[in-house]
Amino acid sequence: MHSPVVLFDGVCNLCNGAVQFILKNDKKKFFKFASLQSDFAQEFLKNHQLPTHNFDTLILIENDQVFIKSKAVFKIVKYLPKYACLSIFRLIPIFISDFFYDVVSKNRLKWFGKRETCWLPTKELKERFL
Repeated sequence: MHSPVVLFDGVCNLCNGAVQFILKNDKKKFFKFASLQSDFAQEFLKNHQLPTHNFDTLILIENDQVFIKSKAVFKIVKYLPKYACLSIFRLIPIFISDFFYDVVSKNRLKWFGKRETCWLPTKELKERFL
């Protein structure tokens, strides 16, 4: 994999909103995407002994490294020029930033809702999805 890959919960409205945000701000088309429900993600999760159901985190795969929770978010914003300054929050101890990440993650479906099916990319965006 040459491009970093963002794995996201395809039925979560917050997660889909995050993907839409990244797509809009990733002008160089740096990132690829796959829903956690996809065959690609399921195989990856199994191979890395990660949960294959009950998705509660965004995952970033970059250079054979796996980043989860707030570390994934901080790595992603680093590559979005208009928002790179937000990566300063990575200086917060991980147990604190992950605590807040977990609060949002546990409540995301209640607060933001979910879809019955995964969001499907448009024809123009299809090449960015695995």
